[in-house]
Amino acid sequence: MRNPVGGHVPVAGGLATTGLAYARELAAEAVQVFVANPRGWALPTGSPAEDEKFRAECAAEGMSAWVHAPYLINFGSHTVATVEQSVLSLRHSLRRARQIGARGVVVHTGSATGGRGRDVALAQVREWMLPLLDELTHDDDPFLLLESTAGQGSSLCYLAEDFGPYFAALDAHPMLGVCLDTCHIHAAGHDLAAPDGVARTLDELVATVGDGRLKLIHANDSKDVAGAHKDRHANVGAGTIGERPFAALMAHPATAGVPLIIETPGGKEGHAADVARLKALR
Repeated sequence: MRNPVGGHVPVAGGLATTGLAYARELAAEAVQVFVANPRGWALPTGSPAEDEKFRAECAAEGMSAWVHAPYLINFGSHTVATVEQSVLSLRHSLRRARQIGARGVVVHTGSATGGRGRDVALAQVREWMLPLLDELTHDDDPFLLLESTAGQGSSLCYLAEDFGPYFAALDAHPMLGVCLDTCHIHAAGHDLAAPDGVARTLDELVATVGDGRLKLIHANDSKDVAGAHKDRHANVGAGTIGERPFAALMAHPATAGVPLIIETPGGKEGHAADVARLKALR
């Protein structure tokens, strides 16, 4: 399928029992989950029975699965404890992803805290994140997908060109990829609503990281205008990006086969409507 469309689903009560039931109600063709509290450092072991059920049912339904790592992770932090916890948390998400058959783990690219420069922070990213990439040696290990931010504060990666230094810091590792969030990249300053905004942005991304690195798209409209540096998601077509750019996104060569995951407001009804809207645009 050119672009499977799905959503981030709640998993309290079980990855398969709750998560996949929700995904089916959205008529989702791909699914994204948390495998730990997104706002904490706990490393839950998961349920082997739920893991196996999740794997088997995703495979039977041809539904790709993706994991979003916790929000607290920041390899650019000036606080040693934060960096050490980030290592443990991301390693946990990568291992759990393999256990449930997920194809990739999305992690936010973080920021240079403590008033330090980007170069210092990226050197730290290299020191602590590259060993985790080197641990991905199994055939069924997930890709590590970098998700840029809307450009708040001292963000390490928000424009398409910023992926260049980040990839360089990690030796353009073969297990490294990109998760492009449409709200983030628009709010960062790439005007997706401009007539050729989507094509220009995707062309620049491919020129920066190379072909085949874009593995996942978070398809979110933006409540704020391009360049606002605010991360506020809107339902597809209800924000400042609008519907047309999502159709252009799915027609671009760089997105062939890349799933779209919505992370939009409105609960189950809003999510189902967004999935249906994206399918119609596809």
